Amino acid sequence: MILIVKHIDIEGPGTLGDFLKAQGEDFCIVELGAGEPLPADPSIFKGIVVLGGPMNVDEEHLYPFLKPENEFIQKVLKAGIPYLGICLGSQLLAKAAGARVVKSPVKEIGWYQVQLTAEGKKDPLFNGFREKDPIYHWHGDMFQIPANGQLLARAEGCPHQALKVGKNAYGLQFHVEVTDKSIKEWCDEYCANDLGGRWEHAKTMMDDYWKYKKIFDAQANLLYQNFLSIMNA
Repeated sequence: MILIVKHIDIEGPGTLGDFLKAQGEDFCIVELGAGEPLPADPSIFKGIVVLGGPMNVDEEHLYPFLKPENEFIQKVLKAGIPYLGICLGSQLLAKAAGARVVKSPVKEIGWYQVQLTAEGKKDPLFNGFREKDPIYHWHGDMFQIPANGQLLARAEGCPHQALKVGKNAYGLQFHVEVTDKSIKEWCDEYCANDLGGRWEHAKTMMDDYWKYKKIFDAQANLLYQNFLSIMNA
């Protein structure tokens, strides 16, 4: 069984959920924003996926579930359970491992390329990854690299794009799970605040989604398959 952790209703597993269903993998979803509690013992799961959300990792006074979530991720790391954090999930991984989360030099909203580091090119999560293909982003914060972590991918605007902590805990600053529905809902919810109401940029992102969909979905499925292999190792 795989555990998927959600923070807000419009940021779900997307194509990751579709992939796991197609592979016959059992998974359950805990919706922290709806008040559902995390399991007491993460060791009953073969893998943990933590999704995104608009909150900052340090806003525990506004989102009370962040404190027990941090403690839960620390348990995951101590137990060596494979972990995949997407956007906020990557920042929560960094915090649980002792690193800070700061403002990104560039607020990335849209389609950007990322480049693998030397460590990233050797890592099984990125086996077959195509650096030239655009990846979707929506974030204003950026994780720092913890003392026991490795930087696996970088980009010009945001230098910390993917990290690894320990043997099998990963964080991706970018989104591989999005669908057209995701992008539309995020634009409706976040555009006024994050884009200053620049709806033309929202339209461009959606147009680009259909332009990149085939290669983007293939890239996402590649990463999902690689993480599934890591979980099953």
